Amino acid sequence: MAVAGRISPADVPRLCHLLGVLLADGGTDPIVCDVGGIRDPDAATLDALARLTLTVRRHGRRIRLSHASPELRELLALAGLADIVPCVAESAIEPRR
Repeated sequence: MAVAGRISPADVPRLCHLLGVLLADGGTDPIVCDVGGIRDPDAATLDALARLTLTVRRHGRRIRLSHASPELRELLALAGLADIVPCVAESAIEPRR
C-alpha cells in the first residue's frame, strides 16, 4: 500500500477502506505502507497513520512504514508514535515479483 501527497482528515476513511480491502485479500504480515510520497507531514498525517495502524491491528496484523522521510520519522517520535507505527529499514524491504 502506498500513501502519498498531503493527507487531510477527509482522506482517512478512504485510506482505511483501501487497507481493509488489502487485508481481506490476505497478503503479507506485516503490511508495508510506502509513505515516501507524503508531503509536509503534520497532525492529520499522524492521525491517518495511527488509524491505519488500528485498522491493521483489528485484523490481527502488523504495519510497517517504508521510505519515511526524516521529517515524518521525527514527527512520529515527537508524538510518541514511533514504536506504535514503526518504520522499517530500507534494506529490510524485499521487492515483490
